[in-house]
Amino acid sequence: MFADHVEIEIQAGKGGDGKLSFLHEKYRAYGGADGGDGGRGGNVVFRVDHNLNTLSYFRTHRTIEAGSGLIGSGKRSAGKSGEDAYVNVPVGTQVYFVDGDGSKRLVVDLNTDGQEVILAKGGRGGFGNAHFQSSVRQAPRLAELGEPGETHQVVMELKLVADIGLVGLPNAGKSTLLSVISNAKPEIGDYPFTTLVPNLGVVDIDHDTFLVADIPGLIEGASEGKGLGDEFLRHIERTAILFHLVDVSNEDVVACYRTIQGELKSYEVDLTQKDQLVVLTKSEAVTADVLAEREAALHKASKQPIYVISAQAHRGLDELLRAALPYVKTARDAAEAERLASVPIVDASDLEEPWGVAAGETEGSWVVTGTRIEGFARRTNFDQHDAVMRLRDIIKRVGIGKELTRLGAVPGDHVIIAGHSLKWL
Repeated sequence: MFADHVEIEIQAGKGGDGKLSFLHEKYRAYGGADGGDGGRGGNVVFRVDHNLNTLSYFRTHRTIEAGSGLIGSGKRSAGKSGEDAYVNVPVGTQVYFVDGDGSKRLVVDLNTDGQEVILAKGGRGGFGNAHFQSSVRQAPRLAELGEPGETHQVVMELKLVADIGLVGLPNAGKSTLLSVISNAKPEIGDYPFTTLVPNLGVVDIDHDTFLVADIPGLIEGASEGKGLGDEFLRHIERTAILFHLVDVSNEDVVACYRTIQGELKSYEVDLTQKDQLVVLTKSEAVTADVLAEREAALHKASKQPIYVISAQAHRGLDELLRAALPYVKTARDAAEAERLASVPIVDASDLEEPWGVAAGETEGSWVVTGTRIEGFARRTNFDQHDAVMRLRDIIKRVGIGKELTRLGAVPGDHVIIAGHSLKWL
């Protein structure tokens, strides 16, 4: 089943806990700390696969989880890292993160086959107590916890990457045209709404190859949800040019043309701004006089040359496709220039943001924020006295302690970091 809009949750793996362990060997009563570090949590990686053309897999797989890292062990042995979770998606998939207020923000546009991007990072493994051993601290009794992995609510929208989009009223001949000029085998019938999902076909003409997308027929009021609505119009946003098909057997071809133009304009992006070739289809179905009359009327209304074709009789098809080639080549050149000039997306979690201190919601509480300090807090085992004292020392060394004092913090106040509460001394 075709699907072009899904919402899922992605969960990166938790980092493994560091090991609290001391070496015990014969003849070595005080072998020292030998606890190993925990393994890194697995990432959630989105990967583009040109063999896919739908998001239907995610209708039954709403949660994607990467593996968690394993706990470290003795003899300074690190825990095994968690398995990455690979999410295969079609070319043209846009990925949005859903923020706490329900709003969406685009994080990546996956439009190149083989493209990979980490969208949820696995948590860092905690240090074992061997990491904290030094000449002055021979037997450290602390080990870090592993960090939780990132979790995101994700909306995916598929916008087929095609060079040409076919639009028109139901039964305008879009599917028939696609089946004749390409390798596509869409369902074809002599009734409205035969096409219920977009179809893609590969077209070869004059040693050039391009993709054509057949969009389910629009009716007047589609932008308001009538018929199949306009939900499939997103698939022609990326196209270089539109073929606007009008069935010549309709008595009022101008009304047909204007209906579709109105729906294209009413879409969230004004698609009438795209280049269009106006095409009269099924020319074999009317007499030469009727054909000439309706071609003239459509030319006057559209102020464009009219391409007259018969997909059934294979007439006028090469001329139509050759007319589209310059538009396709221009769009491809522009897309390549944009790709070369673009700056790679930087995940905000990669940036070392400065810390901040603010008064909490209750009197005597203070909230500390910042990527690094919150990471330290999440990896702190608050059941270990030495681990808590280490976090206090970090707070003082980076200057947060001075800022708390400046703002009026007094002993006994609570300092909240990454959801953990620490009594200020």
